[in-house]
Amino acid sequence: GQFTEDGELGVVKVTVPCGRKYDKTQLMNSIHSLCSVPFTPVDFHCDKHRIQFFVPDFRIASALKDISYKIHNEYFQKIPIFVNPSVAPYSVQNRFTKEEMEQLKLAMRKRYDVSQHALCLKKLRFDPDLMKNNIHMILNHRSCMAATLQIIQENFPKLRTVWELEKMKGLKLEQLWLEGNPLCSTFPDRSSYIRAVLECFPELSYPDGRKLLPPTVMNTQERKLMKPCKDIFMGSEVIKNQVHRFLREYYLMYDSEERQGLLNIYHDQACFSLTIPFNPNDPDLNSMYVYFKDENDMKNFKEFHIQRQLLKYTKQDIVECLRGFPQTLHAFSSFQVNICFQMETMLCFSVCGLFKEEGTPKECVRAFMRIFIALLGSSNMYIVNDQLFVRNPSSEEINSAFVIPSPTSYSNFKLVLSQEQQRMVQAFSTQSGMKLEWSQKCLEDNKWDYARAAEVFTMLQTKCKIPKEFFKQ
Repeated sequence: GQFTEDGELGVVKVTVPCGRKYDKTQLMNSIHSLCSVPFTPVDFHCDKHRIQFFVPDFRIASALKDISYKIHNEYFQKIPIFVNPSVAPYSVQNRFTKEEMEQLKLAMRKRYDVSQHALCLKKLRFDPDLMKNNIHMILNHRSCMAATLQIIQENFPKLRTVWELEKMKGLKLEQLWLEGNPLCSTFPDRSSYIRAVLECFPELSYPDGRKLLPPTVMNTQERKLMKPCKDIFMGSEVIKNQVHRFLREYYLMYDSEERQGLLNIYHDQACFSLTIPFNPNDPDLNSMYVYFKDENDMKNFKEFHIQRQLLKYTKQDIVECLRGFPQTLHAFSSFQVNICFQMETMLCFSVCGLFKEEGTPKECVRAFMRIFIALLGSSNMYIVNDQLFVRNPSSEEINSAFVIPSPTSYSNFKLVLSQEQQRMVQAFSTQSGMKLEWSQKCLEDNKWDYARAAEVFTMLQTKCKIPKEFFKQ
C-alpha cells in the first residue's frame, strides 16, 4: 500500500517503548526477520525514549503485532511492539511534490562546488529560487531534511573528508548515519571518527544508530578528575582510611551468612556485574556453576567461549544475587587496594585478593578482583557500580597467603600466625564473645593493633552491624 494524506489505506503508527536504548540496525533486523509481511518503515524517529515509525496498512500492522514480546534484548528481556491507528505522518503530510523536489535539486546544484566536492547548505531557506517558488526550506524540519538527504544521495558524490562534513556544521542533529560512507575510512579508529563528528554536531546522540556513552559527550568543564590513582592513594590519608574502613565493613557483612546488611551499602539504582573466565582445560570448570545456578543457559559449558557475565540492577536484586553465592571467608592479608580516580562526589577503587568458599563440597579457594564506583557522602559511601571478577588462583598465589596442610585439602584455611598473634586472637575472642575466626579477622583488619580492634568492635556492635552468627553460641 501507499501512504495518503487522508489515511484511506489505514495508516498505523508502530511504537517500541524504550527502543532508543537499543542498536537501531540490530533492532530493525530482528523485526524484519520475524515479521511475516515485508515492509519499509516510514518516518522512523525517536520520541523521548521511544522508537516510532509508520506502516501504510493494517496487514503489516497485524504482522508486527504478532511478533510483540518475541524479540529479546541482550539481557533476555522481551521487547514489546505496539501498533495504533494514526493519521499520515508529518513527513508524508508535508512531502515535497515532484515539482518542488526538482526546484530543490536545481538550487542545490548551484551550491555544489565540483572542484572541492563540497555542498554548501548555508542559508538554504533564503535561496532566491526557492523563495520565488514559495518553497519553505527549513532543514530542522524532518520533511525538509529528508528531501535534502534524498537529493544528496541520488545526485551528489559521497562525503570523503571532514572538511566536507564541516559544510553542514551548525545543524542541530540528534541522529546521523554515515556508516558505509568513504568518509569513515579516513579515520584510524571509531573514537577518532566520533570526536570529529561531535565537533561538527555537538548535540548528536545517536551516530549510526548507536547511543553514545555518557563519557563521550560529558561536559569536561563541569567535573575534573584529580591526579591519577597512585598520587591520590599515596597523598590522601583521608581517602585511604575511608576506603579501608569501607572494605572492612563490606566484607564483614559479605562473609556473614545472610549478607542482608549489604542493602545499606548499595545505592537504590546500583548495577552489579559478575565475570568469570572459562578455560576448557581447567579441571575445576564445573565448580563455577554455583555462581550461575539460577541461569538456565549455564548448564552446557561447551556453549561458552571466553567468559560469562551476569548483570543485576537495583540494590534489592544485587543483594538477592549475592546471597545466592557460596558462603565465603576472605583473606584480608592478600588484599591489594588501588584508588583509580576521585571526583568531588564519586570515587572509583579496586581490590583484589583471595577467598575460600565455605559450605561447598570442595571448599575451593578463589582469586577475585572487584572494582567499586561509589558516591561519597559525609560519612558513608554508597556503591553505584560493582564489577566482580572471579577465577581459580594459581598454587603460587595460594601458597603465598595460606598454610595448606595438603595439596588436595583446604579445610584449614588459616593465615600463618605467630604465637603472639595466636594469644591475641584467643584473648580477643574471650573478651568480645566472637568466634576465633572473626576475632582473628578483626585484628587483621586493624593491623594487629589490639586497642584499635577493640574500639572498632565496640563501634560496630553499638550500631548493631555485627551479625549474630559471628558470636559463640
